[in-house]
Amino acid sequence: MSPRAEWQRGEVYVDGQWRTPRSAMTGVVENPATEQVIGTTAEAGTDDVDDAVRAARGAFGSWAGIPVQERVDVLRAWHGVLAEHHALLVDTTVAEVGAPMTVATEAHIGMGLAVLEAYLDEGPRLAWEEQVRNSVVLREPIGVAACITPWNWPLYQVLAKIGGALVAGCTVVLKPAELTPLSAYLLIDAAAEAGLPAGVLNLVPGKGSVVGEAMAAHSDVDVVSFTGSTGVGGRVSAVAAATIKRVCLELGGKSSSVVLHDADLADAVRGSIDGAMLNSGQTCSAWSRLLVPRKQYAEAVDLAGQYVSAMQVGDPTAPGTDLGPVISEAQRSTVIGHMTRAIEEGARVVCGGIERPLDRGYFVAPTVLADVPEGAAILREEVFGPVVTIEAYTDEDDAARRANATPYGLHGAVWSGDEDRAFAFARRLRTGQVDINGAAFNPAAPFGGYGRSGNGREMGRWGIEDFLETKSVQR
Repeated sequence: MSPRAEWQRGEVYVDGQWRTPRSAMTGVVENPATEQVIGTTAEAGTDDVDDAVRAARGAFGSWAGIPVQERVDVLRAWHGVLAEHHALLVDTTVAEVGAPMTVATEAHIGMGLAVLEAYLDEGPRLAWEEQVRNSVVLREPIGVAACITPWNWPLYQVLAKIGGALVAGCTVVLKPAELTPLSAYLLIDAAAEAGLPAGVLNLVPGKGSVVGEAMAAHSDVDVVSFTGSTGVGGRVSAVAAATIKRVCLELGGKSSSVVLHDADLADAVRGSIDGAMLNSGQTCSAWSRLLVPRKQYAEAVDLAGQYVSAMQVGDPTAPGTDLGPVISEAQRSTVIGHMTRAIEEGARVVCGGIERPLDRGYFVAPTVLADVPEGAAILREEVFGPVVTIEAYTDEDDAARRANATPYGLHGAVWSGDEDRAFAFARRLRTGQVDINGAAFNPAAPFGGYGRSGNGREMGRWGIEDFLETKSVQR
């Protein structure tokens, strides 16, 4: 995919204006499928963060003071502009993430716009004022929101944060991931075209160790919303603690898909594999562990091996491609390292493995691992690549124990011929979301995790409430 003019950036966006960062530094953006440079981006510094926070603080009073429906009307115009530029957003996602065209179209851009639309629908319905005995309980925007987003779903994750913050009446300083900033530039272009007031939304791309740290530490930032690794999330919390600001974290996962004995095994295996391999496995909610009854284990391993072996890995722009690359050579090395350790600990490679499937690009072969010892690290640690482990369980108590035997609790799945039985089992999973029999994702339902998967919730009214304060007025 050839570089486009829209990808040659290098500015920050502060107080409604594009300008050269004070650092005067720029970085490059690489296509992970080709290893070629396709764009440029700004590398902001702490002075740029100060400018952006100052602009957001200055715009807060007027943005927070207008009725929620008026905010929603402005943001709905923004949604409309984004929809008009759908093709460019898809092309950009394919280029900077390496996502296949269908995945970029449906999951990255289509679902991202659906998340924003859900915020716009839920905002006017939220209980902004509520009578409780002799008190009026008010919900008010918390202030300036610092939003720090990851590289795996660059447009979707930005909208999951700033959509809720802007509907709430907060003003925003956004730092997108260094590897995938181009979608964020296009979002800001669309916001400016839609007439979002100056200072309400500001963009400061750059390194997490510089820009992210400055945002988390800033005394005029009221809330930090971060999505990324659990380790970095801990650092964000530690830095933010000095100013006692609110911190919302959406972190890692090690999610299980549990097939009960009365499920359609073939459908459950296919659905579980699809959930694990989406976006080349670079999804915090990926069902990377498949748990099946011991009596069905051999058949499940065979079905998974056949299904994954048929997946097409390669050029994201080519029709029929199922999996693109992972984001970088560093990420590829991390994924291979997890697999290598699992094999050393006794896991059996059913298909895929550590060898490069293609000579160019950061590709990893979609892999199924069986016979993994129960104590193996790969059953507890997030791989963030196209790797599925299959485990056998003895009964439902054993299945629940195994599924919950990680420090994470983000997502999960249950498959059964009896929906009530599946629902009862879903209650036993210590996770923020559970899908039954491949149920559709709901962009208006809360998304977030237990334990080391984070705190707070995104999506729908819950994603707005994360950016609100509560005041009671007695009379």
